[in-house]
Amino acid sequence: MPEPMNSPTNQVYPVIWHNDSVSLIDQTRLPNEYAFVEIHRCEDMATAIKTMIVRGAPAIGVAAAYGMYLGAREIETSDRHEFLERLDKVAQLLRSTRPTAVNLFWAISRMLKTAYESVGNVEEIKQILLQTALAINSEDLQTCRAIGDNGLKVLPDTREKLTILTHCNAGALATAGYGTALGVVRSAWREGRLARVFADETRPRLQGAKLTAWECVQEGIPVTVITDSMAAHCMKQGFIDAVVVGADRIAANGDTANKIGTYSLALVSKAHNIPFFVAAPLSTVDFELPDGSKIPIEERHPAEIYQIGDTILTPSAVEFYNPAFDVTPAELITAIITESGAFGPGELKKYREKQVI
Repeated sequence: MPEPMNSPTNQVYPVIWHNDSVSLIDQTRLPNEYAFVEIHRCEDMATAIKTMIVRGAPAIGVAAAYGMYLGAREIETSDRHEFLERLDKVAQLLRSTRPTAVNLFWAISRMLKTAYESVGNVEEIKQILLQTALAINSEDLQTCRAIGDNGLKVLPDTREKLTILTHCNAGALATAGYGTALGVVRSAWREGRLARVFADETRPRLQGAKLTAWECVQEGIPVTVITDSMAAHCMKQGFIDAVVVGADRIAANGDTANKIGTYSLALVSKAHNIPFFVAAPLSTVDFELPDGSKIPIEERHPAEIYQIGDTILTPSAVEFYNPAFDVTPAELITAIITESGAFGPGELKKYREKQVI
């Protein structure tokens, strides 16, 4: 397997702008093959997001920002009004790729707002859009590091090193780098407070087994992969000190949409009196949604359930239901760890109101 991109912490960066194009780590090929996909056109970026070449709410947001610039670059007109009309269509294309991850919509809205508010000719607006996409990328990396460090303040304070259970992948691969849930893990490892990560395999796409485990191996963090159905048993055996997961969208009251299986993990954490943390940037909070009942849940192709590679797992006559996400009620969440600190789910709205005032 090719070596990961070197950095001071041996982490990887899944979305990279260079040589007038975007390089994406092809996450569908991990862990067996470490390969990049070069993206030159907005349509190709939309395909990469939809087919999960790039995944994870923050990483999707960064990719969408670059997709907006690539789409803008393809618009051949010097008329500002026509340019903005066509840029709206680019935004519509990118919005249609993944309905649940709010960072996608946040990044697209920021890029559109920048375009509409920018002065100068069309070519100058295009360059401003590129600089905005680069800023979104850089800001997300800084945000993830802040989330990781803020997580240290709320993790259980014990004499022994901690064992943290996580679900799906909320690491460097799912962000601009460093990660949200795995950002907390990385910071705990750096400070000598982490003993081991337990990674749910995360059916049906196996992001925990393929991606989270791969990231841990790259950095020498001890990791144990378990099936999703083993989490309660491991908690009962005393193996788990805390659970930290990411998020794709958080409602104003703290209800959190994350990869399918997160809700059941929160329930068994509550039953075993184990703290359950959500780690996510504030851009993942959709303050327009009062609660999680209105969060759209993406349903994916049933082949993810009935087939692995060329192997069919089920009888041909059965039916399938394949929601990609579920919503964890706020009352099951110990705290939501953000770049601005850790909040009880009910405190998010109050924090927002203070910032607006």
